Parts: sequence; structure tokens; C-alpha cells
Amino acid sequence: MRIILQSDRVGFETLENFASAPAFNRWLYSKIKHEAFGQILEIGSGIGNISTLFLEDQNNISLSDLRPEYCRYIDKKFGGHPHLRGIYELDLSRMDFEDKYESVLESFDTVIALNVIEHLENDLLAIRNAGRLLRNNGKLVVLVPAGQCLYNSLDKALGHYRRYSKTQLNKLLESTGLVINSCRYFNAAAVGGWWFSGNILKDKIISPSKLNLYNQLVPFFRIVDWFAAPFMGLSVISVGIKNLN
Repeated sequence: MRIILQSDRVGFETLENFASAPAFNRWLYSKIKHEAFGQILEIGSGIGNISTLFLEDQNNISLSDLRPEYCRYIDKKFGGHPHLRGIYELDLSRMDFEDKYESVLESFDTVIALNVIEHLENDLLAIRNAGRLLRNNGKLVVLVPAGQCLYNSLDKALGHYRRYSKTQLNKLLESTGLVINSCRYFNAAAVGGWWFSGNILKDKIISPSKLNLYNQLVPFFRIVDWFAAPFMGLSVISVGIKNLN
């Protein structure tokens, strides 16, 4: 099942390449799955690399994406699954978000946004809108690229506006009224490879061959992360709780 997505050519090709890195996808999933509960919404589901794992674990989850092409893709891929609760075309950057998506406001216990916020120029508005989808005491789980010093040709090709530190991401969530529950770096071992590929080779996409090697080394990277993640990583994950009490 292949689509041609000219509006997100590099992003689509990257998602397809990561679909062939199951060990990495499961590692990332293991870092966020314990945060999810109740009715879950995934923002930016893409082609469903992480969605697949939530559904395999029989989570009640709704999927979404900004682009209708991706929504059609995941509908073809997962439509009819007993634990799929809905597919939505959602744009966190809309100023009229509350009016446009009134039917799903405060509908979810967990909202997950993996590699989404860095693509939106107004990240504060995006986080605020994501919070509007949460019920009271619900969780917003956000993963973004870490370390502005690592910003390079790969980020530019993917349409990233910025990269974040733990402090910056936490302040962003807190500025919308969310209470930080946890925050940690992820995937420290890939920092050197990202820097070399983007700064020296000037790559615009992570090649399948590099991802295949990376995928095979995930057991080693997990060990590296155990020691290094408190201090550094290629990504940072923050969890905020919506508490209106």
C-alpha cells in the first residue's frame, strides 16, 4: 500500500524507512506506553508505525494527522480494527481550534504527539490546543528532537523549526497550565550519527542502509541510554498532566 505524498515527500520517505526499523519502534514505544491510559489520541500518526504497537496491545486509541493523505492511509491500514476508536484530520496550529474541533474537546485521557511539535511554527499554540483535547487529569506525552546545537540539514529537510532542551520543553508545557509529571532524554547513542550525517555529509534523509544498521544495534543503544539519557539524547520526552483542581 503506497501513496504519493508530494506535500511531505521527505517526511513520507522517512516514515517508510522507519517502518523497516521494528526494533527502534518497539524501543520508542516502550518509553511511552506506560504513560498512556484510558481513551488515547495519537497526534501525527503518519503511516502508523507507533499506532500499530498501541493497537497490538489492545489499547483503545484514536489516530489523527494534519494531512488527509495520511488519514486515508491509516484508514486503509487499520480500518475495522476493534480497538480503533476513530481517525481525525487535526491541525494543532489552527487559531480557531476550539470551534473547528469542538466535538473532540476534552474527549481523551491521553494525547500523544511524537515528532510533531517541532514542525509547527507556533509551538505554544500547538501545545495549548493539544491540552484542549484532554480530560481533567489527562496526560499529554510529547517527544521532540533535542539539542538546538544538533540542528542541521536533516532537520531542515524534515521541516523542523527547532530542537529543544528538557528545560525548554518543560517550560512550554507549563506555560499552558500543564503540570510536568516526568521528563527525560532518549536515544543518546544516535547523537553522533545525526551530527555527522547532517553536519558533515549534509544528508537530507536517513538512508535505509543506515537505519538497518541502527535497528540492529538497538540492544546496544538501550544500554547506552541507561547511562547517558539523564544528560543527553537525540530526543526529549516530556509528560504533562492537565489538572484543573
